[in-house]
Amino acid sequence: MQKLSVTIITLNEEQNIRDALESVKWADEIVVVDSGSTDRTVDICKEYTDKVFYNQWPGHIAQKNLAIDKSSHQWILSIDADERVTPELAAEIKDVLKGPKADAYSVPRHVFYLDRWINHSGWYPDRKIRLFRRDKGRWGGIDPHDTVIVSGEVKYLKGDLIHYSFKDIAHHINTMNSFTTIASKEYIKSGKRFRFRDMIFRPVFMFIKSYILKQGFRDGLPGIIIAITAGYHVFMKYAKLWELSRRQKRDG
Repeated sequence: MQKLSVTIITLNEEQNIRDALESVKWADEIVVVDSGSTDRTVDICKEYTDKVFYNQWPGHIAQKNLAIDKSSHQWILSIDADERVTPELAAEIKDVLKGPKADAYSVPRHVFYLDRWINHSGWYPDRKIRLFRRDKGRWGGIDPHDTVIVSGEVKYLKGDLIHYSFKDIAHHINTMNSFTTIASKEYIKSGKRFRFRDMIFRPVFMFIKSYILKQGFRDGLPGIIIAITAGYHVFMKYAKLWELSRRQKRDG
């Protein structure tokens, strides 16, 4: 069987991290990169692994790639502190590692939000590449929306990766505020120009996509909350791009 390194990045995750670590303690190695937790996160991690590193926060992509670099084995399973590997997914991964037939594998991510499992709304199956060969995969994308870029063949796994995304609506809104700030700054860095129509029409399309095309109406009231906040997320991203663009012009 191929050996497996599990990578996790953390910051003040004492409420989540133990369950995440418990779900992957069967792996050959667990690597944690922490960016300065002030709670018990690091102490809990050290109960499960001696490979706990500190690195000042450089962004989601860079931090996750550093965790890969700190790993010892060819195969990487990357999870977040608020995610759990189900027993079904763990068994499937172990079986795959007996004789891998691809360079990477995507998994369906199942979100628990507002006291229910979200089965539609574009949130399920929210497939993510999380199992990959370190010489074939690397984190990329645009912060904070990171994704694994693979040079090679990707196949599907069936077992769910559980995601406890937001504690409540306030947590959801606070996260969106942080993420849209990061995204707008990344747009500025890449030279993306603000367009009024993006701020007006893209949020509407996102609502329609989430609630109607992705059948968010089948998720009950949480479905409409997800659709509205998804549209709001897009609106704020472009509104902040407009704000930063104006500031950039003003300051020369």
